[in-house]
Amino acid sequence: MVSYEKTICPYCSCGCGIYLVIEDGKIIGQEPQSDHPVNEGGNCPKGRNAYQFLYSEDRLKTPLIRKNGTLVESTWDEALDLIASKLKEAGKNEFGLLASGKNTNEDAYVLQKFTRVVMGTNNVEYCGRLCHSSTAAGLGPVVGSGVMPISQLDLESADCVFLAGINLKETFPLMARRVMRAKENGAKVIVVDPRRTVTARELGDIHLQLKIGTDVAVINALMKIILDEGLENKEFIESRTTGIDELRKYLSSLSLEELAETCEIPIGTLQEAARCFAKAKTGSVLYNQGVNQHTTGSDAIRALASLALIAGQYGRPGTGLSPTRGQINGEGTGDMGCLNVFYPGFQKVGTGAHEKFEKLWDVENLPAEPGLPYTKMIQQTKYMWIVGTNPMMAAPDVDNVREALKAKEFLVVQDIYLTETAELAHVVLPVATWVEREGIHAYVDRRVQKIEKLIEAPGSAKPDWWVVVEVAERMGYKEKFDFSSPREIFEEIRQVVPPYKGITYERLKEALGGIQWPCPTEDHPGTSTFFTEKFNTPDGLGHLQVVEYRPPAELTDSEYPYFLTTGRTIFHYHTGTMSRRTPKLDSEVSYAQCQINPKDASSENIRNGQKVTLRTRRGSVEAEALISEQVPEGLVFLPFHFSESCANKITNPVLDPTCGMPEYKVCAVKLEVSK
Repeated sequence: MVSYEKTICPYCSCGCGIYLVIEDGKIIGQEPQSDHPVNEGGNCPKGRNAYQFLYSEDRLKTPLIRKNGTLVESTWDEALDLIASKLKEAGKNEFGLLASGKNTNEDAYVLQKFTRVVMGTNNVEYCGRLCHSSTAAGLGPVVGSGVMPISQLDLESADCVFLAGINLKETFPLMARRVMRAKENGAKVIVVDPRRTVTARELGDIHLQLKIGTDVAVINALMKIILDEGLENKEFIESRTTGIDELRKYLSSLSLEELAETCEIPIGTLQEAARCFAKAKTGSVLYNQGVNQHTTGSDAIRALASLALIAGQYGRPGTGLSPTRGQINGEGTGDMGCLNVFYPGFQKVGTGAHEKFEKLWDVENLPAEPGLPYTKMIQQTKYMWIVGTNPMMAAPDVDNVREALKAKEFLVVQDIYLTETAELAHVVLPVATWVEREGIHAYVDRRVQKIEKLIEAPGSAKPDWWVVVEVAERMGYKEKFDFSSPREIFEEIRQVVPPYKGITYERLKEALGGIQWPCPTEDHPGTSTFFTEKFNTPDGLGHLQVVEYRPPAELTDSEYPYFLTTGRTIFHYHTGTMSRRTPKLDSEVSYAQCQINPKDASSENIRNGQKVTLRTRRGSVEAEALISEQVPEGLVFLPFHFSESCANKITNPVLDPTCGMPEYKVCAVKLEVSK
């Protein structure tokens, strides 16, 4: 018998609806969901090919334990007993856990609770550290919250859309469709990107093609123009912000000519963009990793938020600064507290949050000090549990990561394939994923939706939450982890995470398109727009920031004469774990192509399609040359989806001092024709 079952696409965090066609317990096809408000019957290439990865021949189906240097099949009891016995040996500061933006909220919640209650440490992180930690650090001081403040549906109402460091047409195509609708209604689109991407070419009315790493200089130039020309929203600034005098004084001390020279954008183009954004009735800013993944990422976001504030572009539908989460539950995993400085609900470590959770969980001595961030956890802990993430592709300076993971006294990896990280583990656990288990996700605009279990997981694979509960019981914490279903976990979440209090499984089943948190009561419709009356800062005001430009941590020289930057392609997803096991997607782009400007290719005697070696101070990788004017002279672009050409083998591991974000987006590189 064939059935059509509703679900949500497992890729990016837009949260698009699809139908899966299921026959005899197996997915045999899919269709877009025409009545879902996010995608309205459309899907991107990944969304149109959403399920095939589930049936890859290398799916993990049984636990593996390393014996005599080799991973061999085992039983769940043996694997769980071994994990429990080993973790009992770990000191509080010796253990670290990495969760994933692909976990459900229920998975993420029990993972962080296990780390804090059982292991006694705040050493819990997830991939948000590597993509949006600069968002939290940047937006916190300015507006008090690091989440998207609007509904993605309201992008259509903007008459100016400012796209900073985001190739929207390739990374969030359904969001790009909303921007296109705004454009059809007369909106102007400003694109800030060092590359002439498809977004810049097809969506952009104004392209601020900055020199890589000069985001702060660009934003300071825009703010200076707005203030010098009297285009600021004086009423908004007076009633809803503080710090304008300091900002005005600082910007007046800067030379527009010098700023333009630094970012390599003509003054006239900067003026056109500044006037467009300041004069817009509804201005919306979307940004992503092109802004975030720098040692100055949090600086750039503080400056971007200040730009929106002086233009009065906050507090109304379609306005504000919107971070775009890359993973299906990139928002929700953070909401649940898988961050070393936040308990669930973004209740900050060190402000008494541990005492609150001691009462809620009926435990004592919860950790009160911040744990280690992602990259330091990999280097400094002796025992690690890695769930659904692949630092051997995702973390910077992968060769160093490999040595650190190989040196662990005990490493557990929980995943659906034997990833590059799982290959190094002492124990590998097979887990259910996506529609093989039920649970909640929170999408890019705080849109909470429920995924139903539609098929069985292969072999003896289990849900992530089940594994945690079993290990906790073996370590003597059965009472604190007495969960027998995701529903029971979510009911606890509702009690301890205030923004989720009014959201129930029953409401989500009926709410087409989900419910946006905060939702304080069961009769509350959810909140589409933040900051309508005040910001989440202690005084309710937006705090304008003075931000000085700092160059990238690593500059070019005679030995490494080019800048390298990394990013995505439309057909692949993050480390390629899912998309490269989807035949249709992998057939579209099955290997890494590095974009090189024609003049640079000529000077290095590189021909199109030739194998080239990209070498930095950390090592080298090979890729195929794609000679393209999408990149300016002096810049090379490499996608990060391909393990054979692992971009993060050569990226710079130096961190943003404010938030611990690695500088993925700029480092010095040299090019050589491969021998």
